[in-house]
Amino acid sequence: MVTRAIVLAAPASGSGKTTIATGLMGALREAGHRVAPFKVGPDYIDPGYHTLAAGRPGRNLDPVLIGEDRILPLFAHGARGTDIAIVEGVMGLFDGRIDSSDSEPAAFGSAAHVARLLGAPVVMVIDARGHSQSLAAVLHGFVSFDSRIRIAGVILNQVGSPRHEQVLRQACSRIGLPVLGALPRISELHVPSRHLGLIPAAEHGAEAMAAVHAMVAIARKHLDLAAIVRIAQEVPDDSTGIPALTAENPARSRIAVAGGRAFTFGYAEHREILEANGAEVVTFDPLADSLPEGTQGIVLPGGFPEQHAADLAQNTPLLTQIRDAAASGMPVHAECAGLLYLCQTLDGVPMAGVLEADATFSPRLTLGYRDAVAVSDSPLWPAGSRVAGHEFHRSTVTPVAGATAAWGWRTDNGSAVEGFVHGNVHASFLHTHPMGNPEGVRRFAESASRYPNR
Repeated sequence: MVTRAIVLAAPASGSGKTTIATGLMGALREAGHRVAPFKVGPDYIDPGYHTLAAGRPGRNLDPVLIGEDRILPLFAHGARGTDIAIVEGVMGLFDGRIDSSDSEPAAFGSAAHVARLLGAPVVMVIDARGHSQSLAAVLHGFVSFDSRIRIAGVILNQVGSPRHEQVLRQACSRIGLPVLGALPRISELHVPSRHLGLIPAAEHGAEAMAAVHAMVAIARKHLDLAAIVRIAQEVPDDSTGIPALTAENPARSRIAVAGGRAFTFGYAEHREILEANGAEVVTFDPLADSLPEGTQGIVLPGGFPEQHAADLAQNTPLLTQIRDAAASGMPVHAECAGLLYLCQTLDGVPMAGVLEADATFSPRLTLGYRDAVAVSDSPLWPAGSRVAGHEFHRSTVTPVAGATAAWGWRTDNGSAVEGFVHGNVHASFLHTHPMGNPEGVRRFAESASRYPNR
């Protein structure tokens, strides 16, 4: 089956892309389409809402983390069995990795970059507040900025009145862009947010589902679904470019992956690659569960443990189990929230105590891509391995690295090291994408298979 795709982008962040993308996915699904949901960039939260709307795992397309050559194959993998894909962009259409040496019109990793790689048309989401006839000039600038990007239509969001809508439609008509929908200002739609964006759907539970239903109802009422489907373009089914994900003779292992409300950040491909390499993946909730029987490896992904520190501390049997497992040599992979959970304390509340470090929530946001080098051998990477990763957190850890650091990278002022390699524990703030680093996931599964199954 050939999948058609469109990319929803905007002039800037905060234009309503997530609301419209999520609503569109659900409305198309209601209309009988099999919808593949995608998000440009390293975002973990928006794909959770996409998953609820589309009924399929939301996936990320990030050329920085996985490489340009793997975008089409990863798209084909996520879109298999569907007839249309909705790709939500990141920030503004041409915004991506900040690189002073980049001479391309579209930044590397931007929505425009991904649209060009897919050969998909772009639909611009415009926050109409404050716009009138001059919207034509704004759109003309986006249309003409990079001739390789085809902007095929506009969705007007936050329209103030019928008269306002008429003026904006005239502005779009002046430069030949069809209006594919106009959404009024709706105050009752509210999706709670937090310091890193929306509250994850998995954490927000029934309220997240209610918010998705509201987004779908709005899209159904105010978007021209048939016109959007007609605009979507076929994307080549490229199954090449992804490295072999499975070892020749994968050994069996049982790997416990933390989930629940405190650990909601993860890529669908992580589980898939672990399973392809012989792992039985079992999800557990550190707020309430014990370590699953027979665990041979532990994955502690990102999330918001600082919001649940007191409750995490109450599950002392699990904290003891994880501390003992790490001391016995069980492989542990911890990213961001997982790192905080392994510290002695988090905002003064006792945690697992695997690492000789303390974590605190900070008002300062640390954000950006990192070209990292593994400082030492670990269950995931041999020393010297080069990995593209992403930091996105407001917490700090003291010290920032252990006696054996996990990563090193160049900074504007020289270089830095970060994270901890402690026995078979690899813990760091750096998020990596498993499709960009399948070797590390495979290596972790092999390491877990060698741990005694007790």
